[in-house]
Amino acid sequence: MSSLSLAVRDSSTMLRRNLLHARRYPSLTLNLLLTPIMLLLLFVYIFGDTMSAGIGGGGADRSKYIAYIVPGLLLMTIGSTTIGTAVSVATDMTEGIIARFRTMAIHRGSVLIGHVIGSVLQSITSVVLVGAVGVAIGFRSTDATLLEWLAAFGLLVLFATALTWIAVGMGLSSPNAEAASNQAMPLILLPLLSSAFVPINAMPGWFQPIAEYQPFTPAIETLRGLLLGSEIGHNGWLAVAWCLGLAVLGCLWSTSKFNDDPK
Repeated sequence: MSSLSLAVRDSSTMLRRNLLHARRYPSLTLNLLLTPIMLLLLFVYIFGDTMSAGIGGGGADRSKYIAYIVPGLLLMTIGSTTIGTAVSVATDMTEGIIARFRTMAIHRGSVLIGHVIGSVLQSITSVVLVGAVGVAIGFRSTDATLLEWLAAFGLLVLFATALTWIAVGMGLSSPNAEAASNQAMPLILLPLLSSAFVPINAMPGWFQPIAEYQPFTPAIETLRGLLLGSEIGHNGWLAVAWCLGLAVLGCLWSTSKFNDDPK
């Protein structure tokens, strides 16, 4: 078999392995999925009227705040789901299965590729579930064209791929699953410090650079523009640049850690 055929075959095997693990032990994914859903329900039904009045400068309108908050929570869902990837990789490392894979006649990169593809699929599935909850409580995107929907889906997949590679690197560099979970916490905290819940110009001046110069904010604003027709501006290419940069960084980091000889 050619090198490409071996890589595809072994990566497919590793993907099936990771999907089987996710199916047999769904509690971690479900727990991480509950975080964005609970935040969605909390901010819409508890703070929705107040937040919408503050953002719009007019009367309370919960439906407008639902439209504002859902794009940010979709991306937060990706960050939450990839924490499970870091934990899964760290568990494989501590249980010795990665060391076993290193000695087997399989394509070396297939172990990481299987984790990445499996995590991206789980992330997109989680996004669909959170999006369904958003639609159930009133989110609508009636003005988006088919091309804009495809662009939004492509952005979600690209963002999930980038964060997954970072999460894999975190898992490989952590001594145990608990440390991997703690190391991956910024993937949940960064959306809270972005424009997911309130506009940047409504934040204190000293805090605005923190919210603006990070990967979640341009991705949120781009997704918001694609789904709701708001101004995207320079956020589109910034979001793509962040995704590509993080994906390359995470891939190089993960590959380097995976290829390190065990001590």
